[in-house]
Amino acid sequence: MGIYHSKQMNKFKKKILLLLLPLFMSFSFIVLTDEVKTLEIGQKAPLSDLKMKDVSGREMSMSDAMNKNGLLIIFSCNTCPFVIGRQDSEGWEGRYNEVADLAAKSGITTMLVNSNEAKRNEGDSFEDMVERAKSYEYKMHYVLDANHLLADAFGARTTPHVFLFNAKFELVYKGAIDDNNDSASGVKESWLKNALSDLSAGKTIDPNSTRNIGCSIKRVKKD
Repeated sequence: MGIYHSKQMNKFKKKILLLLLPLFMSFSFIVLTDEVKTLEIGQKAPLSDLKMKDVSGREMSMSDAMNKNGLLIIFSCNTCPFVIGRQDSEGWEGRYNEVADLAAKSGITTMLVNSNEAKRNEGDSFEDMVERAKSYEYKMHYVLDANHLLADAFGARTTPHVFLFNAKFELVYKGAIDDNNDSASGVKESWLKNALSDLSAGKTIDPNSTRNIGCSIKRVKKD
């Protein structure tokens, strides 16, 4: 009975940890909000000419990637459960290519940005990025934001964190991809897809801001 009880308790503890994981991630996100100020709707993109290394090996900036109707920036990584999924959740990564296809049809380029400087040796190195882009057949640019310069300039807080700009580099939407991290089939509000369609059609984006949810971007503490 003692051994059986111990095994049952271990299973129970694992379930509790899985349930609490999003809460732990959100806590790190809340701590970070006091340190960075996120871009406001209508503001111009900072550091638009900053060169970052793409998984193709090319050094490129947001200006290089800008398309006729705009540019979609998604801060992402290789390690966050909100991106790659976990036992009971799909994560948002599986929807990236669909979003990129819709953006491309709307004359908008998509760029993923990895700013996890503190985890370069823990799954978020450039080599890891190249491998992930290849394995998951990414249809978008995937660049390394060295020393999280772009993330700091944007006030990006989480992976993922979405920033959509029009052709004038003005921010027109920011926040989340949709309302369901766990399941694409369970999505009721496709905020980013709607924003992409509205931007290409010249319509007002509503809502233009939603709450981003994810792991905190892993910055290196500066002196």
